[in-house]
Amino acid sequence: MGVVYHAHYIDYFEIARTEALRSQGISYKSLEDHGTIMPVLDLAVRYFSPARYDDLLEIQCDVTMSDSKVRVLFDYEVRRKGESEILVSGHVRLCFFDSARRRPIPAPDWVLASFPQKKSGE
Repeated sequence: MGVVYHAHYIDYFEIARTEALRSQGISYKSLEDHGTIMPVLDLAVRYFSPARYDDLLEIQCDVTMSDSKVRVLFDYEVRRKGESEILVSGHVRLCFFDSARRRPIPAPDWVLASFPQKKSGE
C-alpha cells in the first residue's frame, strides 16, 4: 500500500523510549543489570495520517512518572522530519519490576534523579 504498516509504530515507540532513557544517562541494560525490568502495562496508538516508505520520521517522547514512582508513562508524537503535522500519537505505560522477586517496585533512585519530576495524578 506504500504506507508504514500500523504495528511498526509500536516498534518506533520502543526505539524512542530507549533513546529517551539513554539521553538521560540510563541504558535499559543498566536497569536489567541492577535487577529491574519494565514490562508494558498498557499502550494506545492513534493514527491520523500515514507515513510513507522512505519518509524520515521524528518521534517526540515525553515521560511522566506516577506519584507512586512505580509506573511511568511515555507519550509519543510521530511527524515527518521538519513538519508540524502529527501523523500518529500514542502512549505506553510501564512499571518498574524487580526481576528476581517478580514484583512491582518504585523506580530506583538513580533513575528518578535523571528525570524532572512531573506529576501524573495517578
